[in-house]
This record gives sequence, structure tokens and C-alpha cells, in this order.
Amino acid sequence: MLTEARKEQLATLERALGYRFQCLELLNQALTHKSYVHEHREPDQHNERLEFLGDAVLGLVISNHCYGRFVHLQEGELSKLRASLVNDVKLARIARRLDLGAFLLVGRGEEQTGGRAKASLLAGTFEAVLAAIYLDSSLEEAHPVVLRCLQGDMDTVLREGYKDYKSELQEYTQEKFGCVPTYIIVRERGPDHDKVFEVEIAIRRQVRGFGSGKSKKEAEQEAARRVLAALHESEGLTDPRRETWRSLNNDPNIHPA
Repeated sequence: MLTEARKEQLATLERALGYRFQCLELLNQALTHKSYVHEHREPDQHNERLEFLGDAVLGLVISNHCYGRFVHLQEGELSKLRASLVNDVKLARIARRLDLGAFLLVGRGEEQTGGRAKASLLAGTFEAVLAAIYLDSSLEEAHPVVLRCLQGDMDTVLREGYKDYKSELQEYTQEKFGCVPTYIIVRERGPDHDKVFEVEIAIRRQVRGFGSGKSKKEAEQEAARRVLAALHESEGLTDPRRETWRSLNNDPNIHPA
């Protein structure tokens, strides 16, 4: 049974989401980490199963939206676009905008290690919240919530184009050198809730670049971006991404949302 104080707290989140729950217990479960359940010896009502379902809801909504809006893109390009929108870094950023960490129920151990700020935990919680909305209503109701939450990232894609530097670097090295790059995590610094990863890229066992980021994937992408820029500069190319990475904002084949 939810207390009145908890109901008021969750009402604040409902307003931020732009969705009102019929079953508020679903939202509360989506915000309950397994560490809290284990410490309080309560029934198994944490959010892990909801995370699983929410990942599918998010993937379907974004895939459907991209399929309808970017009509000129082929399967591979659509997959890259979806990956640029749906990943732990982006989802954690959305969760922070919604201040999900303030609504989370976590155990003492998780609290002490900064669990409320961990990117993976926040990303999973956001997915669990989407699953709760889906179960409380329908995919049709979850659809606008997802798009509102990702609107800023959508705008960035339209303005700058989608970028998958790792895939582009792999294609480049396979063509030019007959090999694939190797990513090596050389350092992790900072507390668990605010960790920074540092990565080196080796091509044919020779270190060619370095990158850092809030996640391993982000660090690898940054390292790949730098190596690509250096490789293309050495070839005298002024635009390493060429037409493939043109701004989608001016593309006449994009259907309006």
C-alpha cells in the first residue's frame, strides 16, 4: 500500500512524464531496485522484469518512428540511427532530466555507492517506467511519452546526422589495412556513479588514438572519431563523413513527425 507521501511524490513524476497512471503501484514498482526489495524482505516486486519489457517497448516505438520518418534509409542505416538514439548513455541522460534518481527506492548499500546516479541503473529504470506505462494502458499511449522524452536527441540527429564512428572505422580499416581495430580500456577513474573510461585504439598492434567518455561505448566512439579524423586528414580529405553523414534536417525525403 502506497503512503500518501509516496503518492504525492509519484504525482510529480507523472506530471513530468505527461502521463497519469490508473495503477500507481506499477509506477512504484518501476522505481524499485532489487536492492531495496532484498533489504526489506518484501515480495519480489522490483523492476528488473519491467526493464526487459520496457527495452522492447522503446525499441518498437523508435523503430516504427524512424521507419516512417526516414523513408530513404535502408535497413543498415536505420539500425545505426536507432542505436544512436537508444543506448545507456542517452537513456541515462533522459532519466536525469526526469530526475528519476530522486524517485528511486534503493537499498542502503546501493545508496552508499551512489546508485541513484549510475548510468546503467538510471537507463534501466527509464525502460521500466516505459513498461509500466505500456502495461497500465497500451502501446499507443506509451508512444507519445517515448517521443517526447527523446525529442531533444531526435532534434540533434536531424541537425547533425547520425554517427557511428566505430562501424565507419572498421569499414575503413578492413578496406585499407585488411584488419579491424582493437579497443583497449587503459584506465577507469572517478567514483562508480560518475566514472570516466579511457580507451586506446590499436590498428595492426600499433596504438593510433585515444578517447574518453562516461561509458565504455562512449569512450570507444570518441576514440574512433579521433582516429578517423586523423586518417582522413592524412589523405587530404576535408570531410571524412562525406554525404553519408549529411544533415538530415535538409533532406526532402524525411517525412514530418
